[in-house]
Amino acid sequence: MYLCIQIRVEEMKKVAITVPEGIDEVLLHACCAPCSSAIVEWLMANGVRPTIYYYNPNIWPREEYEIRKEESKRHAESLGIRWIDDDYNHEVWKQGVCGLENEPERGRRCEQCFTLRLIATARKAAELGVKYFATTLASSRWKSLEQIERAGHAAEQAVNAKCTIGSVPLCTFWAQNWRKGGLQERRNQLLKEYGFYNQQYCGCEFSARNGALTKPLLRQQMREAKRQHQEKLAQMSEEIVEKLRKILSSHPLNTIMAYWPLPDEVDIRPLIHWLVGQGKTVVLPKVTGDETMELRRYTSQDDLAEGAFHILEPVGEPFTDYDDIDVVLVPGMAFDAAGHRLGRGKGYYDRFLSSHFSPLTTHPSPLIIGICFPFQRVAEVPTEDYDVCMNEVYS
Repeated sequence: MYLCIQIRVEEMKKVAITVPEGIDEVLLHACCAPCSSAIVEWLMANGVRPTIYYYNPNIWPREEYEIRKEESKRHAESLGIRWIDDDYNHEVWKQGVCGLENEPERGRRCEQCFTLRLIATARKAAELGVKYFATTLASSRWKSLEQIERAGHAAEQAVNAKCTIGSVPLCTFWAQNWRKGGLQERRNQLLKEYGFYNQQYCGCEFSARNGALTKPLLRQQMREAKRQHQEKLAQMSEEIVEKLRKILSSHPLNTIMAYWPLPDEVDIRPLIHWLVGQGKTVVLPKVTGDETMELRRYTSQDDLAEGAFHILEPVGEPFTDYDDIDVVLVPGMAFDAAGHRLGRGKGYYDRFLSSHFSPLTTHPSPLIIGICFPFQRVAEVPTEDYDVCMNEVYS
C-alpha cells in the first residue's frame, strides 16, 4: 500500500508521488545542491527524514568537485539535516569506466557511472542501518531514468547478495522520478533563492569533451565559481604570485609582457612591482580599437590611466620591440591541460599573440604562460581555429 501525495503547481496538473509505506528516513545520494534542494524540501514536508550522501568521484577537476561539495554541505547545514561526504577518488572512478571514454551521453559509460556511485550509496545505507536509498540523479532531464533505475536495482542486489538466505534485505532502492509533481519548477525557484552554484555539465571530463560545454556556458560557470571563491581570491593570488616569482627568477629574463588585473583575475601586481624592482622591462597591453591592442612600458602606477572598459592601462609611447619579449603572462576565464584558453570573448589576446608571435612571423616566440585560479582549470576548453595555445599554465 502506498501513500499518495498531491502537489499543486500553478498551471500544471496534479501529479501523484508515491512514498513506500512506513518510510520515515532515506539516504539520498546527491550530485549537487540544485538537484537535491526541491527533493529535500519535499521529503521533509512529507515526514521523510533525508540524510545527504555526497559521493561523486566522477567530477573533474578536483576544484569543480570542491565547489559542488561545499554548496551541497552549505544547503544541508542551512536545513539542519545530516550530510555525509565520502572519499573523492577520481582515478578509481576512471578505472571503473575504462574503455567507455568515447561513449555518448546516456551511453554505457553513464550507466556504469551511476552504478558505481549507487553501489557506494547502498553500502553506506546498509552501514548506517537506513533501509531506503535514492538518488537526485533522477531529477535531471538530461539523464536516462531507465539507466538510473537499472543502476539503483543493481546496487541494491549487489549489497543484498551478502545477506544469508531468508534474511531481511539490508537496503532497498527507492526508484522515484523526481521530475514530477512540480519539483523541477521548484528546483529552479530554489536555485535563485539560495544563489546556488549551477554547473553546466554533469561533471566528468568525458561529458565536457563530448560537447556539453560551449564558450558562453563555460564563462557562466567560471563566473559562478569566482563568486563562490570570492573570499579566497586574494589568498590564492598571493600563492600563485609566489610560485611565479620562483619560476621567473630561475630564468634569465629581461622583458616580460604582463597584465594589470581586473578584480576577478589573479592579482599579479606584487609580481609586476617585484619585476620592476629587479630591473626587468615590464610591458602591459592597451586596447587601441575594437579589435586591437598594443604594448606600453610600465615603471610605476603613475604610468596608468583608465582606458577601455574602465580598465587601468599604461600611457606613454608604444613598445614595439617584440623580439625582446621573453615571457608573456596571459589571464583567462578557463584553461585546460592542453593549454587552450577561454578569454572574455573579445579576442584581443588571440589576435595580438597570433599577429606578433605566430610561427609565421619573423619574431622569436616567447614563453606564453596562462595565469588562473585553480578552479579555472577545466577538462576541456571549446576551441576555434584562431585560438592561441599557452605553452604553460600556472594556478
